[in-house]
Amino acid sequence: MKRRHPARPAGTVTGGSSAAARRVWLFDLDDTLHDAGTASMPQLVEAMTAYTARHTGLSLDDATALRRRYWLKYGATLLGLVRHHGVQPAHFLHQTHLLPGLEARLRWHAADLHALARLPGRKFILTNAPLAYARRVLGAIGIEHLFDGLLSIEDMQMFGHLRPKPDARMLRHVAARLKVPASRCTLVEDTLVHQKAACSLGMGTVWMQRWLPDAPGRHQPLKPAYVGRRVNALRLLHKPGR
Repeated sequence: MKRRHPARPAGTVTGGSSAAARRVWLFDLDDTLHDAGTASMPQLVEAMTAYTARHTGLSLDDATALRRRYWLKYGATLLGLVRHHGVQPAHFLHQTHLLPGLEARLRWHAADLHALARLPGRKFILTNAPLAYARRVLGAIGIEHLFDGLLSIEDMQMFGHLRPKPDARMLRHVAARLKVPASRCTLVEDTLVHQKAACSLGMGTVWMQRWLPDAPGRHQPLKPAYVGRRVNALRLLHKPGR
């Protein structure tokens, strides 16, 4: 795991109570800090399906089913392709995240970003996306400098194997590398299964819902037991709570 483009000297914080200043925030990127459903997800799904079809010889329909099956079983399509088809992670990540025109499609809320800048504690990006994509998004939005580090999928290797979210072993390893107990970390993101793993380690969990699709008939629980807080704007992180 590497620290990337630090925003300020390690261990320094701005404002807030002593407890708040010691908190370590782990922020997801897609659908947490920006609207990935508009900017990248449709293109990523198409690219991953096409990649799966090319490297397995399946039709697009069968590749779609396989991609989804690997995503449900392993938490990431890539893990299934690596395990069962010998795909090289770096090649997959590069080919599927080319995303021409990404910057022009990005949408975010300025108020969220202002709230992020004022939030006391150390802040890190923790994303299953590759480093090059994460840097493109953060650079276009203009918030790289607000974070103490960027942990991408390339950083989520243990014993020679990729272990992206929701792998609890990787989350425990992140806390250890940041030299804090898991109980001082809070994971902020849109994906519930990732929060369930974080909660099992004693981490705080915040379910960010600003960018979740509001499809007709979509059922969303009010707040699962493993979710500490449910918010639709980052300014709400300034209110008391984990």
